[in-house]
Amino acid sequence: MSDTSRPRASLRTAVVWEVLKEALDRRVKATGRDVLDVLDTGGGTGKFAVPVARLGHRVTVVDPSPNALFGLERRVAEAGVADLVRGVQGDAQGLLDVVERDAYDVVLCHGVLEYVDDPAEGVANTAAALRADGTLSLLAAGLGGAVLARALAGHFTEARTALTDPAGRWGSGDPVPRRFTAEQLSELVGGAGLAVGAVHGVRIFADLVPGVLVDTEPGAVEALLRLEEAAAELPAFHAVATQLHVLGEKRA
Repeated sequence: MSDTSRPRASLRTAVVWEVLKEALDRRVKATGRDVLDVLDTGGGTGKFAVPVARLGHRVTVVDPSPNALFGLERRVAEAGVADLVRGVQGDAQGLLDVVERDAYDVVLCHGVLEYVDDPAEGVANTAAALRADGTLSLLAAGLGGAVLARALAGHFTEARTALTDPAGRWGSGDPVPRRFTAEQLSELVGGAGLAVGAVHGVRIFADLVPGVLVDTEPGAVEALLRLEEAAAELPAFHAVATQLHVLGEKRA
């Protein structure tokens, strides 16, 4: 966490940020341009948009919530990147009504597919916004992590329900409308005409370790982060991750 360009975020975003930053660096080298055009769908108050802008890139944030966009405006002003970030009201389903096609080097679609009516359409719209050879960063809720969490909490019937439910929900009180496996997300990316790149498990251990251990044990946060990074790319751990991160490439 010593890299000052990395957002001072929790373990929940650190692995995604490292993968995203590497993808941005690759696009900079490939295009020969220091400033990329980045689209953040469902970007809310700018959890990723602000650190991306701090790297010098132009970011368009699309979000359906006026309150979130107001929070984004304040956040980018405080971060000193207001000239690089703009907010637009809209959603993934109507994405191409508010942004141009083939206009972005990198598109972020984080925490969106769980809530849209048609995930395939949502991914297709983000793909259409990408330039040739552009990169899609897709982050969504993982099925296995929810099943494991319910089981470890002693809610065995709910765990089994999530395991067998087509949407991966554990019951009517589940706040997440839909969850995915790594295979399902990869199929959505491939179905949108993108080449599937790296797949990472996110929050494999972070949500399971008691907070008191992380907060009180010297060096525990850094050690847990290194463990998350080491396991993130291993397919065996994708099945128990709370979230799944997939990179897609739009081939020319």
